[in-house]
Amino acid sequence: MSTETLLERINDHASRPDPYPLYAELREHGVARQNDGSYLVGTYHQIAALLHDPRISSDVRHRTAPDASAHAAGLPPSFIGVDDPEHDRLRRLTMRPFGPPHSPGRVDALHDDIEEIARELIDGFADRDRIDLVDDFAYPLPVTVICRLLGVPQEDMPSVRTWTDTIIASLDHSPGDDPEEKRRAGLEARMAMGGYLGELADRRREHPADDMISALVHGDDPEGRLSKPELMTTLTLLTIAGHETTVNLITNGMLTLLRHPEELARLRREPELMPSAVEELLRYEPPVQMLPQRTPLTDVEVGGVTVPKGAPLFLILASGNRDPLRFEDPDRFDPARRDNQHFGFGSGVHNCFGAPLARVETQVALATLLRRLDDPRLVEDPPPYRHSPILRGPRHLLIAKGEH
Repeated sequence: MSTETLLERINDHASRPDPYPLYAELREHGVARQNDGSYLVGTYHQIAALLHDPRISSDVRHRTAPDASAHAAGLPPSFIGVDDPEHDRLRRLTMRPFGPPHSPGRVDALHDDIEEIARELIDGFADRDRIDLVDDFAYPLPVTVICRLLGVPQEDMPSVRTWTDTIIASLDHSPGDDPEEKRRAGLEARMAMGGYLGELADRRREHPADDMISALVHGDDPEGRLSKPELMTTLTLLTIAGHETTVNLITNGMLTLLRHPEELARLRREPELMPSAVEELLRYEPPVQMLPQRTPLTDVEVGGVTVPKGAPLFLILASGNRDPLRFEDPDRFDPARRDNQHFGFGSGVHNCFGAPLARVETQVALATLLRRLDDPRLVEDPPPYRHSPILRGPRHLLIAKGEH
């Protein structure tokens, strides 16, 4: 079959349970031009080089045919959608109240809260013989954490989920859908979420609290503060990215462990391996499968193929994570794997902002599940998957359980 249809086949929902044979096909060619003029890159070393190449832009406005749906009307792009120096300014202003060097203990201080939330969620389904890991645990845990961190009231979390689901659905490439309708709905959801978070920031200016929104609006960085439109866009990004990928990481992680009962038993015996196991899950079943918004600022040669200036460039991170030229026995799940420099959080200047929080959440979530659930069993394998080929994970994961 032609490699020019690889993206179409990857996007096909029928491929969602197991896209890895398609990624292996891509790696055989290294770089594959698609029928729509885009280019796919699937080998580890080529992806790594491009993620660190200043000629490769993250701003889709540099494309030959710019994507009008990339940014909500009236709002600036988020820091993941611009290049340096603007990316560096926005990211550093946002990082100041989140992590080192200015707020080094913020994520670590959440550890006990995350454990408490995980225990409360498990207590909530203690009397049930069957659970949906997504709806009952993997979604509510990180969304509760990010909303507490930012300062979003609990009663507003259902609205956050509705907006998030609509925005994520707008990224889907499902055949038969009306792309213009999805684009419109996604933009409306972004504007609604941005407006809500902007109003919340206004309230925090008048009545600050011990949360990240208050820290952002009252910051004293020498470079100033985020403008209100920048703040709306940044808070929307943090709210969505702060839980959406972690839902997939927790769900993919538990699914992988249930498919590998010997490794699940090992982690129960050796819980100190959990940090290493989470790194392996980020390699083996990454929640973000590809970066679709990269654009060459000039003609760039990749693996003997010239990718022209302005062409859409897809970096298939999950393919690089399974590259046998980089990882020994790459299709084997090994929770004690060493030398595991995966692309689970990307790489380069756009390396995932929330990686420290996602790591802690997933380590706590999986460790708590393994301690509290006796003999968990998959009800359906493969489970039903979400439509997005970018943010890949089960939409539901039904588990029959026993409990301590």
